[in-house]
Amino acid sequence: MIALVSAKSRTMALSTVVVTLSVVTATAATQSPSTASPPSGSPQGERGQGRGGRGIVAQYPVLPIGSALPDFSLLGIDGKRHSPKEYASAKVLAVMFESNHCPASIAYEKRVHELYDAYRARGVQVIAINPNNPKAVRLNELGYTDMSDSYEEMKLRAEFMDLPWPYLYDGETQALSMKMGAVATPHIFIFDQDRKLRYQGAIDDSRAVAQVKERYAADAIDALLAGRPVSIAETRALGCSTKWVSTSVGGVEEEMKTIQSTPVTISPIDQAGLRTLRENATSQKTVLVSFWQSDSRLSRDQFPDLQTTYRMYAGSRRPMDMVTISTDPPAKTAAVLDFLETQYATTRNVQVSSGDVAAMPKVFGVKWNPAQPFTMVIGPDGKVLYQREGRIDIYEVRRVILASFPDAPGWPGIHEYYQAAVARTAAKRR
Repeated sequence: MIALVSAKSRTMALSTVVVTLSVVTATAATQSPSTASPPSGSPQGERGQGRGGRGIVAQYPVLPIGSALPDFSLLGIDGKRHSPKEYASAKVLAVMFESNHCPASIAYEKRVHELYDAYRARGVQVIAINPNNPKAVRLNELGYTDMSDSYEEMKLRAEFMDLPWPYLYDGETQALSMKMGAVATPHIFIFDQDRKLRYQGAIDDSRAVAQVKERYAADAIDALLAGRPVSIAETRALGCSTKWVSTSVGGVEEEMKTIQSTPVTISPIDQAGLRTLRENATSQKTVLVSFWQSDSRLSRDQFPDLQTTYRMYAGSRRPMDMVTISTDPPAKTAAVLDFLETQYATTRNVQVSSGDVAAMPKVFGVKWNPAQPFTMVIGPDGKVLYQREGRIDIYEVRRVILASFPDAPGWPGIHEYYQAAVARTAAKRR
């Protein structure tokens, strides 16, 4: 079968160095701890002067122990501005920098919940602050998450996970994050009743729950509540580097240039090809399949989010692939290719051969209206993990995909987290 390449793509390809399908090659040299490369957080249990682990460069000086809590006015997910005076009555104030996208931050979410539950009745206030600007986060840094770090997505995560503590956004100016020197997510700062800093660094000494031996944050809180000095005042934060706009935007732009310079192709697919795709017997990857039609407004509206999903996971070397299947008649191939080019669709793109559209429901074992988009996630064993006709929730799709990946040794708990997230969605529907 012959793959068609748009004229614009051919011109772009001739004027640039050959680019591989995955965007990983162009960005591998600048990967941060939140990519699929071995994590560069600190050795477990290592103490330090508030820096991140190996590979995390402290962009701004970390607030020294004994310093006063800087003033701030930050927008919370409740739509209101929040400042330190709201928490004046708290005996201890724990300020935790966390983010939506970082796998360490995600994995620590449950432990933060345990801290919150254990100490809230004892006068301890926990607040979370997102220091990241989404414009500074590359797509291939989102391989372990269902969403990025925008304010709107902060609200979505808090609602989905029923997070009870205040979640504030500092990503717009990053002013407070700079003042406090938040090097990573998570990075916790614990202040006494006079709002003097008494502990900063990691929540505990291991990303893996089963390997935790020292509970730095809890021990610091216990000491402050008992009126004792904090024995360990500083440790290294175990997480992903803070995404500073001043230094990270260039990497985002380079990644997008790579995507936009990759040739866009489309090939015909017959009934046998559809059957092979459905069986997914040899890829050893989770496959996201998107049936769409150029005349469908919903298909076109959902297409960008699906492409972003592919770039998030394939771009960070997760075991995932994506195939877009146009059900348009062959006479519309040129129009289909033009649309794919506007989307910089670097996925595998195919168009059902004439006469085979009617066979699709039989091959895939489900009936749907070909005029509507149809989305399916097929596991590496050929099992259908998700299927939906019409409108999809892209975050639900991503959680299903993430739950299908094996646990990554460098980021323990992520597989379990997304399996629980998929179960949570199913429970809410019952």
